[in-house]
Amino acid sequence: MRNLGMLSAWIGLVLATSALAAEMSEERKRLIGQIQAEVLATAGELGFARLSPAVEAALLKVERHAFVPAPRRDLAYLNSPLPIGSGQTISQPYIVAIMSQLLGVGPGDKVFELGTGSGYQAAILAAMGVEVYTVEIVPELAEQASKTLASLGYDRVHVRSGDGWQGWPEAAPFDGIIVTAAAPRIPQPLVDQLAADGRLVIPMGAPDRIQQLALFSKDEHGALVRENLLPVRFVPVTGAMGQ
Repeated sequence: MRNLGMLSAWIGLVLATSALAAEMSEERKRLIGQIQAEVLATAGELGFARLSPAVEAALLKVERHAFVPAPRRDLAYLNSPLPIGSGQTISQPYIVAIMSQLLGVGPGDKVFELGTGSGYQAAILAAMGVEVYTVEIVPELAEQASKTLASLGYDRVHVRSGDGWQGWPEAAPFDGIIVTAAAPRIPQPLVDQLAADGRLVIPMGAPDRIQQLALFSKDEHGALVRENLLPVRFVPVTGAMGQ
């Protein structure tokens, strides 16, 4: 009887886990629909009217709730930023989606990320087949993101604690660079580490004002061509870059 009781409990746990996974999958599908609607509404500024199949597939695969602190996990599939501690946030899914698409990267490419945060943006890129090198200045966040990413099997993401101002020179050049906090300027090391024809996506502006999401493309002569896309609000970058 005891074995039957244990078996029944195990079956109940499996069924409950499966039901929760199915519910979360439906939540992600609803979220993708909301993001698609917002992309369409901002198509004139973005230059595209739909998410690419690769970005959409990544959003469906990556479990955003795993990157949200437990007390706010029920809010994980709202299309909004959420606090993750240490004055930082997990970005709005719409912003994560469009920044991922603007990078123009795919399987086999390398991306440097300044500002790991929760690790969600890195997971989206890894789900697209990208090798991600990401630096987080808050040690506690870097440690937590590394653990979360490892537990979910994202072995294409390399996490380092430190100031992302210097990039990750030993892994350069990068096909794309993404900065997930507002900065007044682009640090020269990141410019140097961006490959020819690479793209850099960064919110630019003062922390107490509306910033501009900017896309920089590197031409064959090494010069950056800037395109301002959307008004955004990001937490400010810290460390040397923010000084």
